[in-house]
Amino acid sequence: MAGHLARAGFAVTGYNRTFAKAEAWQKALAGEGPSVSIEADAAQAAADKDVVLACLGNDADVTAVLLGEGGVLAAMRKGATFVDHTTISPALARRIAEECARLGLHAVDAPVSGGQAGAENGRLAIMCGGSDAAMAKAAPVMDNYAARIVHIGGPGAGQACKAVNQVCIAGVLAGLAEGVRLAQATGVDTDKVLEAISGGAAQSWQMENRWQTMVRGEFDFGFAIDWMRKDLAIALGEAKAEGLSLPVAALVDQFYAQVQAAGGARQDTSALIRHLPEVNSK
Repeated sequence: MAGHLARAGFAVTGYNRTFAKAEAWQKALAGEGPSVSIEADAAQAAADKDVVLACLGNDADVTAVLLGEGGVLAAMRKGATFVDHTTISPALARRIAEECARLGLHAVDAPVSGGQAGAENGRLAIMCGGSDAAMAKAAPVMDNYAARIVHIGGPGAGQACKAVNQVCIAGVLAGLAEGVRLAQATGVDTDKVLEAISGGAAQSWQMENRWQTMVRGEFDFGFAIDWMRKDLAIALGEAKAEGLSLPVAALVDQFYAQVQAAGGARQDTSALIRHLPEVNSK
């Protein structure tokens, strides 16, 4: 995502908690042409910048990097814009927005969907929470790596939308995994099955992009089961707080736990199929 900004001509400074990754990123971009700066300290990287964008791991990571006396938000200059692409709880997103308001900063919670391929190809879907003024500052930057940007509502609304997104993906992948196994069990040509049903009501992004790799047992596509379970925990927590039951999402989360325990924690979410026994095609 930062690479797209550098290619578009923005003056970019990068930071990664693993500095070697920042160095590798800088070297790779230099090979293409764009020159970027990197910093070993997050607050230093954010100082005096017009826009600061974060994409971290979970609530604890975001809290540690952003908040507090030596955090990123305190280092930012008044009037700057902070955009958080991390998937975190809506409650933390609202807390960050409150802290930004106190510091005179614009804030947008902007979780993304589209996975590693979406980021690399600049085709992410971004769901945003924040004020109209904050969105006006953030959107021209996000446009450089997004296929779709939707302003959902006020602070935390983007994160609430991402919870909905993950629940929907979980259900689709569960059905897709069972469909693949059924096709294999009946002995039909799975490529022909995909050709037939992907043109009808069963079609989905997951089917188009993951059916064939699930058949082949390939699960190295960037968005790990560890992260999906983190996201589902947020969704299930939000549902519980609202007195709502999400039985399918809860069941899929249990299936993911089985795949984690079998060594699939860092595999792509389509590895959900591994919770179903392999079958011998007829």
